[in-house]
Amino acid sequence: MNTLAVVLEQPEHLALKEVALVTPGADDVVVDVEWSGISTGTERLLWSGRMPDFPGMGYPLVPGYESVGRVSDAGEGARARIGERVFVPGSRSFADVRSLFGGAAKRLIVPAARAITIKEDLGERGTLLALAATAYHAIAAEGARKPDLIIGHGVLGRLLARVTVALDAEPPVVWERNAERAEGALGYVTIDPEKDVRQDYRAIYDVSGDSTILDRLIARLAPGGEIVLAGFYSAPLSFTFPPAFLREARLRVAAEWREPDLVAVKELVETGRLSLDGLITHRCPAQDADGAYRTAFGDAACLKMILDWRAA
Repeated sequence: MNTLAVVLEQPEHLALKEVALVTPGADDVVVDVEWSGISTGTERLLWSGRMPDFPGMGYPLVPGYESVGRVSDAGEGARARIGERVFVPGSRSFADVRSLFGGAAKRLIVPAARAITIKEDLGERGTLLALAATAYHAIAAEGARKPDLIIGHGVLGRLLARVTVALDAEPPVVWERNAERAEGALGYVTIDPEKDVRQDYRAIYDVSGDSTILDRLIARLAPGGEIVLAGFYSAPLSFTFPPAFLREARLRVAAEWREPDLVAVKELVETGRLSLDGLITHRCPAQDADGAYRTAFGDAACLKMILDWRAA
């Protein structure tokens, strides 16, 4: 069995091509993908060739971990799942290319447990569940302080702010220099960092990906404050020690989400406490994948690009 997939053959060389699928097992489901999202964090690094050494890294590869589709077939142990609309956080579907993270394809084969049933009316917005779970994972870590400052008003920054509000915490401030991107705040405020005079933030969450930013953030911390690195960084990070020493600053890295995080944000969405509206700004047929990836990575107005596989 074959499928069409987005294949990064080498950095900045992307093609939509037919690839071979692995044979489904008894507990696997076959998902016909309707939509997949393009990540401007890890996928940008894969596309540009700046991804640090990572388990499974190498080209050619199928990227993507934000897919929504319908179960069209299943092994004997998962036949009851046929017909469900599901969210798939990547796959290892392919026999002849790497799956990193293996979600950008017209058809996927995954263990049934990795296909998360979602409500029909969630539709393409279901692709945002991975980023929402990433935001939740950073905020809900044991002993974590909820953010009172978030750096960056892209999709992940917005979801961090929305999840904070959904958890009934004090609404955070979000730094954003781009006036167009600063729009769209729901229940919190955005501000140009040059206009912010506060130096008493207790928890600063950075999703800018800027490896040079730590000194600027440490200068804004209250004594004993924490900086949470919730994005992904391709270059080494460093900071000047004395200001961090004087504030007794803390530094925490938030890794990728886990299954309990996905369950939690799914409940927040389904109960209406967390909105995923207004985050998908661009859509493109899967046949135009190369242009879609370039737009996603090069157009500041693009918050989230979605590939539509339904006509592929």
